[in-house]
Amino acid sequence: MEYNFRQIEKKWQQQWKDTQAYKVVNNFEKPKYYVLDMFPYPSGAGLHVGHPLGYIASDIYARFKRLKGFNVLHPMGYDAFGLPAEQYAIEHGVHPAVSTKRNIETFEAQLNNIGFCYDWSRKVNTSEPNYYTWTQWIFLQLFKSFYNKIDQKAEPISVLEEIFSQEGNKNHECPGDDSIKFSAKDWGNFSEKEKQDILMNYRLAFCGYGEVNWCEALGTVLANDEVVNGVSERGGFPVEKKKLRQWYLRITDYADRLLQGLETVDFSDAMKEMQSNWIGKSSGAEITFEIESERQKVKNFTAYTTRPDTIMGVDFCVLAPELDYILEIASAQQKEEVEKYIAYVKSRSERERMAEKRITGCFTGAYAINPFDKTKKIAIYISEYVLAGYGTGAIMAVPCGDERDFKFAKHFNIPITNIIGKYFDGVNANPTKEATLENSGFLNGLPMRKAMEIVIEKLAEKGIGKRKINYRMRDAAFSRQRYWGEPFPIIWKDGIAIPLEEKELPLLLPEVEKYGPGANGEGPLSNIESWTERGLETNTMPGYAGSSWYFLRYMDPHNNESFCDKKASDYWNQVDVYIGGTEHAVGHLLYSRLWTKVLFDLGHLSFQEPFKKLINQGMIQGSSRFVYRIHGTNKFISSGIINNEEIDKIHVDVNIVDGLELDTEKFKQWKNGEFANAAFILENGKYICGTEVEKMSKSKFNTVNPDDLVERFGADTFRMYEMFLGPVEQSKPWDTKGIEGVHRFLKKLWRLFFDEIKCKVWNEEKPTDADLKILHKAIQKIESDTERFSFNTAVSAFMVCVNDLQDAKCYKKEILEKVLIMLTPYAPHIAEELWHALGNTTTILDAEFPKFEAKYIKESAKNYPVSINGKMRTNMEFPLDATQEEVEKAVLGNEVIQKWIEDKPVKKFIFVKGKMINLVI
Repeated sequence: MEYNFRQIEKKWQQQWKDTQAYKVVNNFEKPKYYVLDMFPYPSGAGLHVGHPLGYIASDIYARFKRLKGFNVLHPMGYDAFGLPAEQYAIEHGVHPAVSTKRNIETFEAQLNNIGFCYDWSRKVNTSEPNYYTWTQWIFLQLFKSFYNKIDQKAEPISVLEEIFSQEGNKNHECPGDDSIKFSAKDWGNFSEKEKQDILMNYRLAFCGYGEVNWCEALGTVLANDEVVNGVSERGGFPVEKKKLRQWYLRITDYADRLLQGLETVDFSDAMKEMQSNWIGKSSGAEITFEIESERQKVKNFTAYTTRPDTIMGVDFCVLAPELDYILEIASAQQKEEVEKYIAYVKSRSERERMAEKRITGCFTGAYAINPFDKTKKIAIYISEYVLAGYGTGAIMAVPCGDERDFKFAKHFNIPITNIIGKYFDGVNANPTKEATLENSGFLNGLPMRKAMEIVIEKLAEKGIGKRKINYRMRDAAFSRQRYWGEPFPIIWKDGIAIPLEEKELPLLLPEVEKYGPGANGEGPLSNIESWTERGLETNTMPGYAGSSWYFLRYMDPHNNESFCDKKASDYWNQVDVYIGGTEHAVGHLLYSRLWTKVLFDLGHLSFQEPFKKLINQGMIQGSSRFVYRIHGTNKFISSGIINNEEIDKIHVDVNIVDGLELDTEKFKQWKNGEFANAAFILENGKYICGTEVEKMSKSKFNTVNPDDLVERFGADTFRMYEMFLGPVEQSKPWDTKGIEGVHRFLKKLWRLFFDEIKCKVWNEEKPTDADLKILHKAIQKIESDTERFSFNTAVSAFMVCVNDLQDAKCYKKEILEKVLIMLTPYAPHIAEELWHALGNTTTILDAEFPKFEAKYIKESAKNYPVSINGKMRTNMEFPLDATQEEVEKAVLGNEVIQKWIEDKPVKKFIFVKGKMINLVI
């Protein structure tokens, strides 16, 4: 009976669909396990072989946990709103709703072709109203809440209003503007507009003005990670800084809890470090410096420093170029240079500015006065390495104690104080200490921490500074000037943001045939008269809005009364295993963690960390192929015979290359015949391509469509091969050649059941101890490897097991059934087919994973190398409890040993139990 994988796989995929084999019910009596993939944006290009890596890993683990008796939630959906979908639709002249629907259908067909165990009845699509109703609802919870720093949690804004009416804001410093101070009486006298403006500075979802990355060509704001080298990552369009009205999420209020939460989750150390660094908590002080400038319009600025104890070593200050007052302090002589530098910085993304190795900057012509000695004039510079959004956007530079400041001072020939000196002793200046890195952290011999405490106290006493904890992380921009996104459920009236009633949700995205940017950087919705007449917000939410909570909707996807029933969320609780790429290491994970904590604070969830364990799968890289054209000709020379020719290196489609050998006829037809007249200089009658491992992408022509591989080798082969490539967390190059070995393995497995002339060979004989030993060694290894996500070594263990069974001529049903159950997570189609071939009538999906029994692999004998005068001559097996006398008698009676001894006397017989035997003659 032939292994007809195409027929088998289609048969069982249809059967599983018809019987709803993967449908999951909220069976609260059964132990649960939640396995989740980071859901995809459904691009028009569909899947290439790199995409399914994480999906296959999660699918194996979900199936494994089902076999172990868990009620497993393993859903799939689509992150369908956002810029990529909108741009794809514009480029192809279709409405994003149409292109998104079509792309989802393509994705889903490809996913089903690989045989994933998704419960499609729970599918979510972030662009559908029954989903974004609840995205809008959660936004309203954020809008209607503030972070109570006394209680350390989110509470309704109405609680804050009551506090203000009783005591003003003396115990609740304003997070949006710490200069806002008022009493209960003041609050009572404020107008409604004044009250709402103050409350906006407290809300967890708030509106304000901020500098953003504006892309005119795309008509929208871009996140920092969407800008590369001053242009948009998508399309390569110019990006400039622009101040726009934006919605934000006050994630900074949760900075400490986000840091603390990392101690409770099973993330890699590298991932925890990335999140910690992004949050970037630091302790220090804000110090106010007076400004001396020609116009004296701006009296002072505040610098943030983590080392206030080095205040007497300040030789210059650096301000962020985008601060509003820079041109107001610039001298007439320096104004033109300052304007040029500001224009340069506007073309730079924040990521580029932070990564810049070169030293750039500009002197403003203004000076600061050291607040301690009141006499030292300190030059004020602007530089791109200082960001307006971090701290105060101003730093005090101490070049004798900081490498970056030292290099900056050297570059601009700024005199460096040879002493940190005039070291502050708590009361007066003391010029006796040398400014060295070794002692710059001490104040009159005090440890740095104590020295800082003394200085901060004196700053406060003098009224020139205060203690401050800062975070590198900024409040998250939460609006985009585009059409394809969730509308904000907000109406503006007389400058006040009024939330829609929850019963008015969803606020539907208006249907339009065409759309384009609005005036003055506003979104496309500003062009719709019926929308603006109502005073509705014209921005839409960013792509990460829907992806910040989608894992919760999977728990209860058809609920029209709530985003998720409390009983369902209590049952499914945290995601047990979350698998996805490191590209979402910071943004998505932090926002999801924030939303979960807010919903927890407000009583909607019983847990505050969304993901218990995170696994970041590596990237499957493309193995690119190149042809080499002799420059200025139409001749292509094989890679191995290139000499001194000037050549053009050209990417070629890997699908017309067999290994390294180019199919020259297909090459001539490639790209609509662009190379139809190509001539080839061959080596040994073949054109051999060059090769290089690169990121897999369409532009490099190194993508491989999984549909083609499934058609050629089958889904089970494809699944096992992706896992066999290497550890799931590591990146590795794709090599189609290797897939044939995995396909041969499945054929070998098949022959344990049926021979080549279609006769069954399996039987119902009782297994021997040797058979059981093979089986239980496999159970022990495969169960352990699967539990540890070491899928590549588990695939190897399957291969060893099948080889051992074949060598032992073991075709016994009792053994083979258990092998098939273990194989089910990896190759479900062939496992189900052979399971039924053995006479089973129920699905293998619900079988019980075999239990490992150590007694079957316990060794009762040891195979010893037997040597004569140190040279091994043969191997002999002895019981573990054999005595030296028994061993010596058997060895001396062995024919091979007798041949080598040749009747010579044995001077010494050495027996090291469990290790070796040696005869000295």
